[in-house]
Amino acid sequence: MLRSGRIIYTNDLPIYTAFDSGVVRYPGALVADIPTNLNAMLLDGRLDLSPISAFAWAKHADSLALLPDLCIGARNDVWSVVCVSRVPLAELDNVEIAVTRESASGRNLLRILLERRYGVRANFVEHPDPFAVAAQGKPALLIGDRAIDASLTFAPANVRDLGSEWHAWTGLDMVFAVWAVRRNVLTMHGDEVAGAMDALVVARQWGIEHRDAVVAAAQATYPRHAGYYAAYYDTLNFVFDAPARAGLKRYVEELFALGAIPRVPSVEPEVLVVSR
Repeated sequence: MLRSGRIIYTNDLPIYTAFDSGVVRYPGALVADIPTNLNAMLLDGRLDLSPISAFAWAKHADSLALLPDLCIGARNDVWSVVCVSRVPLAELDNVEIAVTRESASGRNLLRILLERRYGVRANFVEHPDPFAVAAQGKPALLIGDRAIDASLTFAPANVRDLGSEWHAWTGLDMVFAVWAVRRNVLTMHGDEVAGAMDALVVARQWGIEHRDAVVAAAQATYPRHAGYYAAYYDTLNFVFDAPARAGLKRYVEELFALGAIPRVPSVEPEVLVVSR
C-alpha cells in the first residue's frame, strides 16, 4: 500500500473531498500535513507519493519523478499566496520580510519576482506567525488559509497576489505544487502508482461535478463568507496541462538562473504504464 501525502489547506479539497466523503476510494494511506513537511517526508522515504512544492520537486528531480494530470496552480490570480507590504515589491531592497516555513514554492516565487523582475534583494526571515508581522505593518509572505485571511483583512492595495504578479510579468500560469513519486517506488510499484493517480483524477472530476459538496467541506473546515469558496476554487487550476507545464518550465528556469536548483529538469511527466 502506497503511503501518500495530502496538503492540509482548503485548496486541496476540490480533489480530496471525494475521498473524505467515501465516494471514491484512495488505494493507499493518506497523510495530511503542511507542504514543507510533505516535501521532507517524500524525500526521506516516509512517503512514497505526494503533492510536493514545485521548488522541492525541481531541486530533487533526480530522485523524484514528476507525475501526470495533476497540479495545484493558477492561470492568473491565486489568492492564497500573497506578500503583504505597504510599499511596492520594487521598493523592498534590503528590507526584512517575514516568511512562513510552510511553503518552498511561494518563498522562491517571491525571491524570483524580487530579484529577477524588480532587481532587488530582500532579507527573508522565517517567522512562526507572519500574519502577526503583517498586522504590525511590516512585510510578510503568507500562504494557504492565512494568506486568504490576509486578503480579507488588510487593505487591498497592500496585499500583493504573487500569482497575478507572476502572470503580469511572464503571461504564464504559475504552478505551486505538483504530484511526484520516489523513483525507486515508481520502478518497483508502477501499477500502484498508476492506480493512485487514476483515483486522484476520478476524485478531481467528482469535485468538479459536485462543487457544492466541496464548498460545504471547505466551509466546515475554515468558514468564509457566502460565495467565497466557489470564487476561490475558480481561480485555481488542478490540471497539469500544456499551459501549466509552460509556466512550470519558466519557473524552474528562473530558479536555475538564481542558483536555487542544480539544473533545469524536464517538466514532461512520467508516462505511467500498467502491466497486464
